[in-house]
Amino acid sequence: MKLIFEKGQEGHGLGLLPECDVPKVSLSRTRRKPPVLPHVSENELTRHYTALAKRVHGMNDGFYPLGSCTMKYNPKINEEMAALPGFTDLHPLQPVETAQGALRVLKETEEAICEITGMDRMTLQPAAGAHGEFTGLLLIKAYHKSRGDFGRTKIIVPDSAHGTNPASSVMAGFTVVNVPSDENGCVDVEALRAAVGPDTAGLMLTNPNTVGIFDKNILEITKIIHEAGGQCYYDGANLNAVMGVVRPGDMGFDVIHVNLHKTFSTPHGGGGPGSGPVGCKAHLAAFLPGPCVEKSDEGLILRKPAQSIGRVRGFYGNFLVVVRALTYIQTLGKEGIPEAAKHAVLNANYMMARLKDSYHMAYDTICMHEFVMNLSELKKETGVSAMDIAKGLLDHGIHPPTMYFPLIVHEALMVEPTETETKDTLDEAIGVFIQLAELARTQPEELLSAPHVTPVGRLDEVGAARKPVLRWTPEEQDI
Repeated sequence: MKLIFEKGQEGHGLGLLPECDVPKVSLSRTRRKPPVLPHVSENELTRHYTALAKRVHGMNDGFYPLGSCTMKYNPKINEEMAALPGFTDLHPLQPVETAQGALRVLKETEEAICEITGMDRMTLQPAAGAHGEFTGLLLIKAYHKSRGDFGRTKIIVPDSAHGTNPASSVMAGFTVVNVPSDENGCVDVEALRAAVGPDTAGLMLTNPNTVGIFDKNILEITKIIHEAGGQCYYDGANLNAVMGVVRPGDMGFDVIHVNLHKTFSTPHGGGGPGSGPVGCKAHLAAFLPGPCVEKSDEGLILRKPAQSIGRVRGFYGNFLVVVRALTYIQTLGKEGIPEAAKHAVLNANYMMARLKDSYHMAYDTICMHEFVMNLSELKKETGVSAMDIAKGLLDHGIHPPTMYFPLIVHEALMVEPTETETKDTLDEAIGVFIQLAELARTQPEELLSAPHVTPVGRLDEVGAARKPVLRWTPEEQDI
């Protein structure tokens, strides 16, 4: 389809803005030429963006089993609450006595997530999961420094971790120590024991882990770190599988981030908005970013913790994402939260069991919310890769699962069906996966050239990665 700049012609336009009713002011630094803008009518404009919208695949369009990202349906009531004028018309600098409702939202959300995760205090400032990781690591760093323990410079990270874990550790000034997984896809406990020492600042861990398995040694793992003098950080990316069932704080973790935009509702993907609140045990609370919402005789107030690491984001985080999360939590309630987690686990195990005869499972054991298929043998037999299966799914209106991750599984496809999908939807998706596996063995050329019915065919992905074209530029641009 044409770009908006390639549509219309000189003289086309629409009157969206009223006439200027204030004196015009000339600026000293101005463009040498007018900006290059499209000349389109309102009709052309609406048709263009409607056409673009039809090319977007989201939760409202079809099955979206993106592993480790929890791309689930979010109830529309959450959007309605976030759109209330009392929330959208607030100004972050207005006096706290005039924003008691908003502060109550922040406080009640903090208390609810602390209860779910087993933490004592929480900051809602971080704007995303990786931002939360960085914040949590700064809490660990501040804690060690406050005790004069300056030699703790290393963070231990499993080889199956999300890539943001080692990246966040380095950004926080730590050295990363990688520990391998065992044959079951969990942390190699003996390798972990050998890795810890007086320089261990902490451990970053996701549980259930990236291959969708709950580590049965989790209490021993956190004990090893604590006995070495380190702190345990819980990456909440996979909390969707255990929320309301088991609490990271009870597993021995000292600090955690959760993804409100994954686990607790807000449309995920497309660059935002996100929210990655960080919770911690009482001994780390003094270092939380400030200000925090506190209760007082005069009502709710904002107060900076005694040894705060300082702000990590302007004002108080992505407030409307928090509103959505609180609505979601209160709608589900104490019974609904664990029910959602259990259904996520049930759906994943159902899909995995149905697909075992057609695909090799990386770890053939009961999974949690997601499972990983290893297509190495299929590729060796047929030439069809995980990428080719993913392209084939597009022809059936299914968004591909996560490809080639985690790195410890070759030709990986990671599937997370989530709790919001019905059995009928899962059966349809399973049928497509089985059909593609049969096609790979009988007519592999069909998959090697897929997709066939999408608006755009197979792209040159190497060229797109090495020479990306991220913006349109007119032939002659002189501003």
